[in-house]
Amino acid sequence: MSMNTTTTATGTAAPAWYDLALCAQTGPGFFFPEPGSSLRDAKRLCGACEGRVACLEYALANDERFGVWGGLSEAERLALRPRR
Repeated sequence: MSMNTTTTATGTAAPAWYDLALCAQTGPGFFFPEPGSSLRDAKRLCGACEGRVACLEYALANDERFGVWGGLSEAERLALRPRR
């Protein structure tokens, strides 16, 4: 995957797909909820997002361990990783 980046309002680099992502319009608490909280709403928003596939690829490539990325939880992404 190409990791073209853009600069966010905070001055940090963000992947190019982030400009299209619905999560860019939502607070981080939505995708990084407290332990035991429902992930249903975050997953539903991801399902409608144009950047979902690129987001998931980014999370897997960068070993993102927390939150909802590409519509999947931490445990769901872990299941996709190859066993060593």
